[in-house]
Amino acid sequence: MDTHEAPTAVNADTLEVAPGTIHEKLEGAVPALASEADLRKALESAFDYRGDVLITRKDGSKVEGYIFDRRNGQTLGDSFVRLLPKDGSGKTSVSYAEIASLAFSGRDMAAGKSWESWVKKYWEKKAAGEKDISIQPEKLE
Repeated sequence: MDTHEAPTAVNADTLEVAPGTIHEKLEGAVPALASEADLRKALESAFDYRGDVLITRKDGSKVEGYIFDRRNGQTLGDSFVRLLPKDGSGKTSVSYAEIASLAFSGRDMAAGKSWESWVKKYWEKKAAGEKDISIQPEKLE
């Protein structure tokens, strides 16, 4: 005699919706970089940010773009971020040791487009009797 229970069918329409992750509102922020810990924390936030950042190097030069990679080394000199510059000039690496300031300059491309909003729109359309529901993302500027 088999003592295992048959798997229960899962109904996606009755599943609970878990709240999404709360993201910091960083657009326009210029974090203080008073310590190594401040710099590392700011660059981790910049890596998670979905918009452009403006990095000012200690020599006064600037680069603005999207941070797509970062490497955390033992020291600031062997840690760096990699950006796709806004001007399209090709991937650029910047050592943490070179960074004088950081600004979240670009629009956060995911702001206001939460999972909860998407699910709400889905259920509204389903309740209205629509079939083959397709929720399209908002147009970017």
